[in-house]
Amino acid sequence: MIGRIKAFIDNSRHVLNISYKPTNEEFKRSAKMIIISILIIGAAGFIIGIIVSLLITGTIPLAAV
Repeated sequence: MIGRIKAFIDNSRHVLNISYKPTNEEFKRSAKMIIISILIIGAAGFIIGIIVSLLITGTIPLAAV
C-alpha cells in the first residue's frame, strides 16, 4: 500500500514538472473551442429533443420553444 502511495506521489510530481502555464493566446483559443463545443452539443440536444417529442406526441411542447 505504501508503495502505491509513493508511486502516486512520484507520478503527480512528474506531471507538475512537465506542465506549464498556457500563454494568453493558448488560453483564449482553448476557451473559444470549449464554448463553441458546448453550444454545438446543446443545440444538438435541443434539436434531438424536439424530434423525439414530435415522434412520440406529434406536437412540440411549449417548454421547448
